[in-house]
Amino acid sequence: MSEKSMTPQKQGKVDGAESKKADVLEEKSVEELQEYLEEFRTKLLDDGVLDEQFTQLQQLQDDSNQDFVKEVVDLFFEDSTKLLDQLSKEVKTEPIDYKQVDAHVHQFKGSSSSVGAHRVTEVCKSFRLCCDKEDAPGCKASLEKVKQEFALFKAKLGELLDIESKIIEKGGTLPMPE
Repeated sequence: MSEKSMTPQKQGKVDGAESKKADVLEEKSVEELQEYLEEFRTKLLDDGVLDEQFTQLQQLQDDSNQDFVKEVVDLFFEDSTKLLDQLSKEVKTEPIDYKQVDAHVHQFKGSSSSVGAHRVTEVCKSFRLCCDKEDAPGCKASLEKVKQEFALFKAKLGELLDIESKIIEKGGTLPMPE
């Protein structure tokens, strides 16, 4: 559900939850934030939301460009949103051009893999199998699953980047992933 389609009450709850998270981060010391970041990153890896590719991406970031990961991820989100919109149109078109859908899913799988979006990448693999079988219901169901995993990845990565931003804002340095 987009923010535009939310009722004022639901939007108020979302805004309130975001404000509460920001307050919690504000109250923590740099050391507590660094520890929290490492725990949160580990949880995302353990849950399969992220994989080691994201860790490698983080290792490319240094003091000269502390926004490197955020910039890469923002580009991924921008491109992915367009690609998902395109896939939605293609899957609704009769007859489905399975080769075209597969090409876009392949592109999405590659970009998801490059930023460490493990669960998104895995769902794209099964989506491609549906394209190979020319399975319209399977493609439609896979697209919905991809959208769900993408939304989860975007939300969790947003939280992680918020923690990183707060550490930098407070004058700390980001702990390097191992």
